[in-house]
Amino acid sequence: MNLVFVCTGNICRSPMAEGMFKKLLEEKGESGIDCSSAGLATFDGRPASDNAQAVALEYGVDISEHKSRMLTRSIARKADLIVCMTDEQYETLNRMIPDERLYVLAGGVDDPYGCDIEVYRECAKKINGALLELYEKIKSGS
Repeated sequence: MNLVFVCTGNICRSPMAEGMFKKLLEEKGESGIDCSSAGLATFDGRPASDNAQAVALEYGVDISEHKSRMLTRSIARKADLIVCMTDEQYETLNRMIPDERLYVLAGGVDDPYGCDIEVYRECAKKINGALLELYEKIKSGS
């Protein structure tokens, strides 16, 4: 399975989700799921924000090597599941991708970009709390 986490800039939410999900997969001994992340409105090559990096480290996840990338049609076509951070992102992507390949994480995760580290911590907590449910959904095939 090929999964892509998507947010706006691919420098806050989706890199944290990608890193945390990779850690969960490692803890579960799961090798059949590949995950990555991308943004809907970004420039390729930007690092994860400083606060995203700091908060990810609090979860034992190092995203310091992350580089942003735009979600292209090619990336989207190869994905079995695209995990969006908001309903708006879902609606944007649903114009070109079938419903069954789209999922909104945790009912939506607000963008912490430009906020203080406490907002990033709340964001990461919400993301991390939803990843086990996402994993179980994937494993059950629903």
